[in-house]
Order: sequence, then C-alpha cells, then structure tokens
Amino acid sequence: MDTEALKKSLLKKFQEVTADRLQKIQLGVLDLEKDNADQAADDVARELHTMKGEARMLGLAAIGQLAHAAEDMLRAERDGKTATEVATDLLLRACDVLSDLTDDLAGAHTGTEASEEMCKTLASASGHPLPPLGNKPPQPRPAPAPLPAPAVAAPARAPAPPPPVAPPAPVVQPPPAPVAAKPEEEAPAAAAKTSIADRSIRVNVEILDSLGLLAGDLLVESARGRLRGSETATLFERFSRLGDRFLHLGERLHLVNELRAELEGIESDLHRLRDDAFRFVRRNEDGINTLHGNLAKMADSVAEARLVPLSTVFDAFPRAVRELSRAQGKEVDLIIENADVGVDRSMLADVRDALVHLLRNSVDHGLEVPEARQQLGKPSMGRLRIRVRVDGDMLQIDVEDDGRGIDPERLKQVALNKRLITQTQAAALSERETIDLIFRPGFSTRDQVSEISGRGVGMDVVKRKVESLGGSVGVVSRQGRGTTISLRLPQSLALMKVLLVRLGDDVYGIPAADVVAVTRVKPEDRMEVFGTLAVKHRNKPTALVALGPLLGVNGGNRFDKPPAVVVRHGDDHAALVVDGFVDEREVAVKPCGGEFLKGAAFIAGTAALEDGRIAVLCHVPDIMAEVRRMARPVTQQPQAKRLRVLLVDDSPIARATEGALVKALGHTVEEAQDGEEAYAKVQHNTYDLILTDVQMPRLDGFSFTRRLKTTPAVARIPVIILSSLASPEDKRRGLEAGADGYLVKGELGVESLAQTIERLT
Repeated sequence: MDTEALKKSLLKKFQEVTADRLQKIQLGVLDLEKDNADQAADDVARELHTMKGEARMLGLAAIGQLAHAAEDMLRAERDGKTATEVATDLLLRACDVLSDLTDDLAGAHTGTEASEEMCKTLASASGHPLPPLGNKPPQPRPAPAPLPAPAVAAPARAPAPPPPVAPPAPVVQPPPAPVAAKPEEEAPAAAAKTSIADRSIRVNVEILDSLGLLAGDLLVESARGRLRGSETATLFERFSRLGDRFLHLGERLHLVNELRAELEGIESDLHRLRDDAFRFVRRNEDGINTLHGNLAKMADSVAEARLVPLSTVFDAFPRAVRELSRAQGKEVDLIIENADVGVDRSMLADVRDALVHLLRNSVDHGLEVPEARQQLGKPSMGRLRIRVRVDGDMLQIDVEDDGRGIDPERLKQVALNKRLITQTQAAALSERETIDLIFRPGFSTRDQVSEISGRGVGMDVVKRKVESLGGSVGVVSRQGRGTTISLRLPQSLALMKVLLVRLGDDVYGIPAADVVAVTRVKPEDRMEVFGTLAVKHRNKPTALVALGPLLGVNGGNRFDKPPAVVVRHGDDHAALVVDGFVDEREVAVKPCGGEFLKGAAFIAGTAALEDGRIAVLCHVPDIMAEVRRMARPVTQQPQAKRLRVLLVDDSPIARATEGALVKALGHTVEEAQDGEEAYAKVQHNTYDLILTDVQMPRLDGFSFTRRLKTTPAVARIPVIILSSLASPEDKRRGLEAGADGYLVKGELGVESLAQTIERLT
C-alpha cells in the first residue's frame, strides 16, 4: 500500500476513534464530582493513556503532550493536590482543545497556541512539569525505508534536530489534469473502479448486528419447525394405528351388503387419507431441512460479513514501533504473521487497544538497548513478533519478544513496595501467581512516570478488555530470553457454539470453545489437593466444582458418577459437575435483560431454544476466577484456632464443595445428610460451628436451627445457613429461626466464609 494513502487511512481512523473516546472522557470527568469518583477516575485515566499512546504512534505529538498533561492533572486531583472543581473545569477545557486538534490535524504535530497555553495551565495547576512535546514534525518520505544500521541511529547521542518541515495542509487539492491520457487506457481503469464499487457497499455495523440476531432467531424458529413437524408425524402415526384397528374390526363384522359396501368406501377413504398424510410429512420435512440449511448459510454469511482483517489494525504498528524504539535508543525488528485473518468488527477497537498496550510494554519493559544485548550475546536488534492463528472458533494472537523476560522476585518486591500484597502473601505465591501480579490495577515496575509508561495503566486494561469478550490472557516468560503474551478470543460474536447442560429443570450453556471434554466423575478418580476437591483427568489433578451451587442453584447432583464438563480458561482447568447433557447448538447470544439476570455473577447472556425455554449462558472467565479463589489455600495466622465444623447438606457434591472451602481455611469437617442426622451428632459430639443447608428431607435447615437454639446444651454453637434462597423473606426466616449468619451459595467464596467464621468465633 502507498505510504501516504496508509497514513491518511490511519489518521482518519484515529479521528473517528478519538471522537468517541473524548465523549467517554468528558462523561467520566463529570462523574469525578459524584459518588463513583474512584471508578470514573480509573476510566478517564485509561482512556487518556490509550489516546496518548495512539497519538504518539501516529506522530501527533501535540495531542500526546496534552493528554499527558491531562493525566498529570487527574493524578493531582486524586492525590488531593488540586481541588476537584478546578480539576473538572480544566479537564473539560482540555477535552475541547483535544477535540479541536483532532478535527484539524494540521496543528496536532507541532501544537497550536491554544494547546500550548492549555498544557501550561494544566502543568501549573497540577504542580507537574510541562511534558515535552516528544515528537518532531514528520518528514515526507518517498517510500518506507528499512531500519538504518546501528551506526546511524546511536542511542547514546541524539542527532541534531532537522529543520522543521511544515505539515501538509488538510485541504484536498483537485487532481492534476491527465497528461496525454489515451482513451483506451482510461476505459479499463474506469471499468475497474466501477466493478469494485459494484462488489462492495458500506453497511452500518448496527444493521449487521441486527441481522446476526435475526439470523439466530430464525435458526431457532426453523428448529421449532422441525420439532412441530416431528410432533405432526407422531399424530399421523397415531391416526394410522387407529385406522388399522378400525379396518381389523370391520373384517370381523358380519354386515348386510348395503353396510358392507359403505364400510369398504370408508376403508378406501382411510387408505387415501393415510397416504396423503405421509406424503405431507415427507414434503414438510424436506422443506424444513432446506429452510434450515439456507438459514444456516445466511447466518454464516452475516458472521463473515462482520469480519474485518486484522491488517486494518496492524498497519499502524510498524511505524509506531519504529518511533517508540528510536525514542528509547533501541533497535526493534517487528514481524507480523497472518495479518489477513478476520476478526469481528465489534471487537476491533478492543483488540487494537489491547495490542497498543502490549507493544508499548514490550518496547519499554521487555527489549534491551543494543549495548546490553551485545553484552548478553544477543543480536543488537531486538525482535518483536505478532503471530495470529485460528483455532476452531477462537482467535489466538501472540505478542512475543526476545528481551529480558520477567523477573518474579522483582515483581514481588514492587508489589510489596506498593502494598498490593503482604510479606506473608508474597512468600506463598507461586511463580505463575507472581507473574499474574502484572495484571493488578496500579501495578508498574517503573519508579518514575515517563511518556510511555509508569502509571500502572496497561496490563489490567488488556485483561479486562479480553475477558469482557469471553477470551483469556496468558503469559509465558523466560528470564533473559523473552516473554510471550497470548490473547485468546472468539473470532465472531454474532453466533456462538455452546454445549447445553442441565441443572435441575433448567438449561445452561457453556461456550464450546472453552470445553475440553465431557466425562463422568468416578469415585476412584477423586482426590484432595491442599484441602481442595479435585478429580484426575488425563492423569492430571483438576479442580472439581459443582456448577449448581456455584451459580446459586439449590442442591446438587446425587449420582455416584455424576456427569461433568472439563473447561479451560488460559492455563487453568476445572471439572464442572452438572445434572446432565442436552446437546451442542449454535445460538445467537443476547445480553441479559430485566432485573433478574442483569449484572448477575458468572452469567454472560441468554439464548432461546426451540422448545421455548431460555438457556442461560455461563461466563467461563468469571467461573474460573472463582474456582481459583476457592482452590487457593489461605495462610492462617499462628494464633488462629482450628475449628471443628459440622456441615449439613443433603447433596454430596455440595458437601464436597463447601467442605473444601472450610478445609482450605484450616478447619476440620464432619458431615451430615439432613437435620435429623445432624441433631443426633450434636448430642454426642462437640462442635465449634455448624453450617447447614435449608431444603433437606426429614428436617430442613430452618427447623434444625430452631431445634438447636431451643436446646440449652447446644444453643451457644454458632449456626450459619448456606442456601441458594436469597430473598429477604428467606433471610428473615433464617434469622428468626436463630441462625447467627446467612450466606448465599451463589456468592460463597473463601473470603466471605472466612470473614463470617472469624466474626462468629
């Protein structure tokens, strides 16, 4: 692609994205004076940081300088150095200047009088020095040139600045008159332009979104048509069997000739009716199959129309990496593989933002300067590679560098200095958990704020954006040899293949891309690892969790060999116990509406099924985060008391799950299947705490608690009710029965249980 054409397309894209970003920033600035000020400040900081990075990548130094000054002002407001009203007013005025610079990019390279004055005002009010402009005006190049030799761009001394070159005016000049162009040469060019215009059309993304949802609904409706056709065929078969009984009865009857003739006429009509019915069933089935196939093709076409090649994002990266590396005196060779792979248009902005952060971190934190690389025996030029591949319905993007890698001990020390973890927690962290510290909000290994990084804004944004799309982030680092960060994302959000499972009478969906296997949990495969229940899968211990109690569904599976779904998120695996399997379907995912599911934990959306039921789709990243919290051993203080706990629940899976949480806190557990058995145990044993379910046979949790509290010998034992019943009425009933605590199973975790136990004991 021509360099100037590429630059114009990237600048136009930057203008479109920045206009939306400025709107978000202004709304967030206005929220600084409201109750959600902390969250608003985090959102504004991330948007400003991303805008600054994109602007400097494109050589728009004035926008980058002003965004940096605005970040300093926001930081001063959060530290209490600047009044909120003053900061809000200045930040809104800065947004106006940024909007002017974005609309007219002629002054965005070197700055305008208004932008310079705004930067000085922000610097004076925040108490931070005025950030340098950072970029020189771009010089026109006839064509992209390869990176110069190290001798030309020595990092130790910056070359003398070239004379400023005025940026080109944004006015579009009329094309020059053609020089002796022949009609024969003009005709093919015009025909080519016409044919390209005929083959493509600009469509609003919202229309494609609507078409995708409509295609999914039509697929469901055609499946309902299949179901109705099957029901119709069954009805006709019943009529046929009834007709056969009538014919057999007629053969046994002895009738006069007049009645026999009438009976034979009825038999003939019955045969014709049965033949016509069977022909209708076959035609209807053929029609429904054809309709379903065409609708499936339409859904695939809509999903394909939503795909945009990643090259639209990647085209901006080579020059950006070149400018970033030169600013730090580094030499970087950027390699991009498979940039033509498509991604859903609605995901493009989030993918771009994530990759911007990763590339900047790789250049700033990962790659060394040429002298340091040569001392380590590495080539003076660092290698930065972006690799894209498609794995089924998932898209994997690897960002790999051959730099210094991640030093776990340094990460621990930084986290300790920033008080993100305690000394005890640091000692208990594994190497992988230590590397995951880079995803903590506010974490940065830079001691001083720079133009590129150092504010603790970056990797947490990457993780949040990717997981909001149903993806995952993985990090593999070898100290001294480099780091690879892998983003795993669904390629399309229009339709999703899901595994439908049953929990009681309800149907839940798990994205098929996250499913590793389906299995049955055998008793001999179960084990306990550091107080957590696990199962052996492919000769490796995998966390075993009952999905029903985790989602707040009361009870659990009561089979000796319950079915389970092994899911994966990044490098983590878990076996989720369910009540049964339904089918694998391709569904149109819809966001949760209403007040019941909106914002619910572990829920990603809903999908309609052909039988009229609604399948609730699980959000695997949230589920795996909770599984990790449940499986993490909690370090006890030396003075902590080891409690003897009685766990009462009629579900063996629920007892195993809840028992693992209690054991992870360092306590011992005894079990009872219902209130009657538990009450008998209390008469002969001593317990420090009782955890009980509500809905149980023989004696439910409310009645059991009431009986305990009216028995003087055991009335002082603290009782915590664990139930999926979360209404205020149910909680009131539990407290009236005498319970000392009431926890909802869907919200149960190590931290909440530990706090409640500590309060009561």
